[in-house]
Amino acid sequence: MPHVITLHLARTPGHPDGSTRHGYEIHAPLDTSGHIDAEAWRASRKLCRVRRFWAGEPDRHGWLVHRAGGAGGSTWCIDYDDARSEDDEFGYRLDSHRFVAGDYVSIRDHDGEMLPFRIAAVKEKAGRTPSAA
Repeated sequence: MPHVITLHLARTPGHPDGSTRHGYEIHAPLDTSGHIDAEAWRASRKLCRVRRFWAGEPDRHGWLVHRAGGAGGSTWCIDYDDARSEDDEFGYRLDSHRFVAGDYVSIRDHDGEMLPFRIAAVKEKAGRTPSAA
């Protein structure tokens, strides 16, 4: 089932109260337990978009990508430019995280800094499902 997941920056030294002006909007299929559904992702990867919003910077748009490697044999990342990998941002164990409002996930930005994010919202995406397309 396609969902829209909104992440907001959690508490960091530079943002002791977190920030709703820094985060991500991720379009991804989730299974009934709230985990990213890798099989559904394979069937609809072109629809799995990511928007990074960061105060004072233009929005960045990319794709949610599943790659070999990582702790469980694979890892999820955000790919902004498929011609290069220096700008990719990797999630920390996103394959095992449940995406539930109020929980936390971490993403390593393109500068290599691991940042915590609070899951602000998880909503079913309106419109056609990939199987109906």
